Amino acid sequence: MKRNALYFVAPRQVDIRQEAMPKLAADQVLVRTRLSAISAGTEMLIYRNEFPDEMMLDACLPTLLGKFGYPLAYGYACVGEVLEVGAGVDPSWRERWVFAFQPHVSHFIASPDSLLPVPEGIPLERACFLPNLETAINLVQDAAPLLGERVLVLGQGVVGLLTTALLACFPLAGLVTADRYARRRVASQALGVSAALDPSAPDFRSQARAWLASGADLTLELSGAPEALNDALMLTGFSGRVIIGSWYGKKPMALALGGEFHRSRIRLMASQVSSIAPELSGRWDKRRRFALAWDLLARLRPEQWITHRFPIGQAADAYRLLDEAPGEAIQVLLEY
Repeated sequence: MKRNALYFVAPRQVDIRQEAMPKLAADQVLVRTRLSAISAGTEMLIYRNEFPDEMMLDACLPTLLGKFGYPLAYGYACVGEVLEVGAGVDPSWRERWVFAFQPHVSHFIASPDSLLPVPEGIPLERACFLPNLETAINLVQDAAPLLGERVLVLGQGVVGLLTTALLACFPLAGLVTADRYARRRVASQALGVSAALDPSAPDFRSQARAWLASGADLTLELSGAPEALNDALMLTGFSGRVIIGSWYGKKPMALALGGEFHRSRIRLMASQVSSIAPELSGRWDKRRRFALAWDLLARLRPEQWITHRFPIGQAADAYRLLDEAPGEAIQVLLEY
């Protein structure tokens, strides 16, 4: 049996390769992928050759061991059906719909303990958002918003929108978002934010300050643009918090730390979903966080942000769209 697998092979080049499948072991299952979601932020770094050399892919995911470098199979949001089960696997796994942190591939073999069964009533399209919603939960837990705070979210891609949707549930004094693309600002406005601003506008900081008074108590930088960090520093108030959820790869940036920042007592925190904050880890683990994510998926219905679907054979067109016309897309899915 052969499968189709997507590989990043060079800057701005992807290839769909046919490759032989390994044999199914007794403790494994065979899954046929139906959909996989492109994670535009991270995958654009790979597509554009902006990933940091010699860095590990993700030591927390067995499917993403090794280091960045071409050719590279990448991705972590597959939903599919279990077709076959090994002799040592409970037969009830057969025909289950499952989520997997798996690169973009038409079929894959996995152990059942690496799969997450899709709960009944969750459409497959919605299940593709699981990893990004887990990321949004992690961001909000790290940010720990307080009653009556003014919050600023820079970046309204999928993670930004999910994070904003969660923050909109809090009794905040104000929730302001920013994104350079009109389509994302419209989606953000639909979540009930105080204002959705364009950070490329010449008077963006003045507009933001009009909504944030003496500055944001809490700012989340999720745009993927390193220059947005200076906006975060300038728009966060005295002793405020800046949560950095963006991954910039090797994109360079000069931070403006020589002025008011020196006296601002602003705290910068890196937030990444691979781990759980030490102050929460006594009560929270991955299982509890995934259970919350499934519950929130049912309420948020993020499939509303799916703008494009491409057959796996046309994946090059999907990445070209995200690279050349990012304002047209929010979530892009690959179909198998």
